[in-house]
Amino acid sequence: MSTLERARQHLKAHPMALDAALAVGVLAAMVAGSFVDPHGESGVTWGLRTPDALSLLLITLGAAALVFRRRAPMAVLALTGTFSLVECVSGDPRAPVAMSAVIALYTVASTTDRTTTWRVGLLTMTVLTASAMLAGPLPWYAQENLGIFAWTGIGATAGDAVRSRRAVVAAIRERAERAERTREEEARRRVAEERLRIARDLHDVVAHHIALVNVQAGVAAHVMDKRPDQAKEALAHVREASRSALNELRATVGLLRQSGDPEAPTEPAPGLARLDELAGTFRSAGLQVEVARADQGTTLPAAVDLAAYRVIQEALTNVQKHAGPEAKAEVSVVRVGPNIEITVLDDGAGQDDIPDGGGHGLLGMRERVTALRGTLTTGPRYGGGFRVHAILPVKSSTRAAEDAV
Repeated sequence: MSTLERARQHLKAHPMALDAALAVGVLAAMVAGSFVDPHGESGVTWGLRTPDALSLLLITLGAAALVFRRRAPMAVLALTGTFSLVECVSGDPRAPVAMSAVIALYTVASTTDRTTTWRVGLLTMTVLTASAMLAGPLPWYAQENLGIFAWTGIGATAGDAVRSRRAVVAAIRERAERAERTREEEARRRVAEERLRIARDLHDVVAHHIALVNVQAGVAAHVMDKRPDQAKEALAHVREASRSALNELRATVGLLRQSGDPEAPTEPAPGLARLDELAGTFRSAGLQVEVARADQGTTLPAAVDLAAYRVIQEALTNVQKHAGPEAKAEVSVVRVGPNIEITVLDDGAGQDDIPDGGGHGLLGMRERVTALRGTLTTGPRYGGGFRVHAILPVKSSTRAAEDAV
């Protein structure tokens, strides 16, 4: 950091020291100006003169008052204005005491509102100029009298311009800070939504495949001694389910990689095109699943397609886990107007152990469907079994699709 920059920071941190330095500079200027005599014997000539004691006293008092111009701008303006008024009436030739009043008027204008600036500025200009013209020793049209009017007007105008510029800069800075806060809040919101989405995906993948692995491992353990062929088939299903779980976990976790990490998997997210494959994995685990589709080959947005697949996957997983070994499941996919309706029914009797609010699986299904502006209803069927019914809009909004994917 340069010496000049350090000095500026020091003065900014100690404004009274800056005002004291300004007061010394103004004092030097006023003292130097008081020794100049603009009225010579042959018209406008310049020569040296010795100012009287009263002028030097007023100069010193006016400069000293400027040290406190930030703390009490109105009081300083009143004092310097009074000193200038006395000099305008009594001094001949005058010492430039009015310079301190101009600085004080600038300070008032730069720290107050425009209305106050107009009132105080006009009052100062009128009093000092009128006093100099009417009660001073010089003719009313003298150059010094007009100079007082001009310099006080310049001080008020310059202070008002500085105040306006500060207000504009402060407004720009506030808007920038507000925009930065908004961006940070939006980033945090999107991170939270992404974490929730990934948690839903991980739950769906793990719950589905681990349930299948558990069932097939139990079958293998049960028939290992008596029917080794069937045990081998069950273990093959375990291997296939675990491989599918690993692939989907790799695809999901790949979203968390940074730009410099190894390339993430690029296979598409699952959708209704893989519904038969999904039903086959459950059939291989011993669950009877029937699939009926009447969606007329509807092409769904990626978010809707994934949500429909995950709803069916989670519903069938719950049937596998809770409905009992003899349960049957029915899956239907129907296009109804602008919506696609997903229904999963079972005739089991074991889903009563699901909590009233639903487990994490039901909660994840509801969040997926709600994010797409859809509706989800779940509950026991009359006569036994469980029903999951989801209505998803075929044309989802862009924002909803981004939230759900």
